Amino acid sequence: MATVLVASNRGPVSYKLGEDGSLDARRGGGGLVSGLSAVSSQESLWVCAALGEGDREAVRRGVGEPGVRMLDIDPDTYADAYNGIANSVLWFLHHHLYDIPREPVFDAEFRRRWDAYRAYNRAFAEALAAEADEGAAVLVQDYHLALVPGQLRELRPDLRIAHFTHTPWAAPEYLRMLPEDIHRELLRGMLGADRLGFHTEAWAASFRSCAGAEGEGTRVAVHPLGVDADELRALAHRPEVDERLARLREEVGDRKTIVRVDRTELSKNILRGLLAYRELLTTHPEWRDRVVHLASAYPSRQDLESYRLYTASVAALADEINAEFGTPDWQPVLVSVQDDFPRSLAAYRLADVALVNPVRDGMNLVAKEIPVVSEAGCALVLSTGAGAYEELKEDALTVNPYDVSETADALHRALSMPTSERADRTKRLATAATALPPQRWFLNQLEALRAR
Repeated sequence: MATVLVASNRGPVSYKLGEDGSLDARRGGGGLVSGLSAVSSQESLWVCAALGEGDREAVRRGVGEPGVRMLDIDPDTYADAYNGIANSVLWFLHHHLYDIPREPVFDAEFRRRWDAYRAYNRAFAEALAAEADEGAAVLVQDYHLALVPGQLRELRPDLRIAHFTHTPWAAPEYLRMLPEDIHRELLRGMLGADRLGFHTEAWAASFRSCAGAEGEGTRVAVHPLGVDADELRALAHRPEVDERLARLREEVGDRKTIVRVDRTELSKNILRGLLAYRELLTTHPEWRDRVVHLASAYPSRQDLESYRLYTASVAALADEINAEFGTPDWQPVLVSVQDDFPRSLAAYRLADVALVNPVRDGMNLVAKEIPVVSEAGCALVLSTGAGAYEELKEDALTVNPYDVSETADALHRALSMPTSERADRTKRLATAATALPPQRWFLNQLEALRAR
C-alpha cells in the first residue's frame, strides 16, 4: 500500500524483450521521474500501462521495479483508447486541430472506441483504489486518464485526488463538439478530483469556462513546469553531445544558426516556421549564406496517417528551400528526422536564435531549455500559442503563429540583435525558465493536495 501514487500512461521504466528471452529494463527521465524522486520510494507507487511486448512480458513474469506497477491492458483496448480517443480525439480537441469541414465525425465507431477509453481509465482507477492507503494522495497525469478522478472517487471517496493536464484545454465551443453525453462524462471525470492543475492561466481559464457552475467544488490551479538547470547543463556537456557539436560546427561554419527542436506533431507549426525562413531569405537576401536553420523534427505518432503525411511535408519543404537557395558551399536547412537527443542538445548550445512557434501548446519546454544551454546566448522567437508565452513574453520576440511574414521579420530582428542585448535577454529567459524545476513543481502540487 502507498501514501503517494502517480498514474500516467507511460511509466518511469520500460522493458525490451531480447531474442534469448531476456528482459532489459530502461529507466526514463522527465519532470515526473525527477519529482517523484523527492518522495520516499517506500511510500510511493507509480501506476502505468505496459506499452509494448517487453513490458507485457515483464508483467506476466512478475518482474518489476520497486515502486512501479504496470497494467497489462488488452492490446486492442489500449490501441482504441490511446490512438483512437486520446490522440485522435482529445488531443485534436485540446489543440484545436480539426479540419472542420471533414472532422470530427462522432459515429458508432467513435463510441466503440470511447468504451475502450472508459475501460482503460477504469483499469487505472481500480489499480489505484487497490494500492492506496487510507487518505492517500493520488496525482493523475494528462488527457489519457481524464476519467480516472471521477471513477476513483466512486471507488475510494477517502482519497485526495489531483489531476494535471500537460496539454492546453479546449475552448468551450470546441469541447462542445463532443456528443452531449460524452462531453458530460469527460467533465464529470475531471471534476472527481479535489485539485486540477494546468501549465498556464489561459488553459485553467478554458477549463473553468467549460465546467461552469459544476466546477465550483474543485480547485483549479496553475503550475508552470520549468527545467532543472544543473541537470540540463550536465546532459548538454556529455561526450556524445560534444561529438555532435563538433560535427554541427563543421557543417555550419562561421554562419549564424536558427534552431528548432520539435516532434513532428501537427500543433508544432513546423511548416509555417520553414515558410517564414524561406520568406526571410527572400526579403532579406543579405542573410543568404550567412545563416543555417538547424531543424530537429522527431518522428511522432507515425501509426496515424495525418502524422506521416505531415512528416513527409516537412522534409519536402526543407528540400524545396535548399533547392531554391542552396549553393555548393551552403545548405540553408539541415533537417534531422531522427530521434537524436544528443544532436538536439548540441544544437541548443550552438543556437543564436531559437524558433518556437506552435499554434497551441501546453507548455513547450524547448523554449525554456535553449536559453539555459545556449553558449553565446540566443534570441527567442516565440509564438503566442506556446504555454511558455505567459512566462517568457517580456524577453522573447513574440509572433502570431499563423503570420508567416511577422515570423520572418522576427527572425531578421533576432539575427540582427546586438550581442549585449541578446545576452541580457538570455539571462532573464533562463531565470524564468528555471523558476519551478520538476521536483519543486511536483512537490508544490503534492503539498497543496495534502493541505486541502
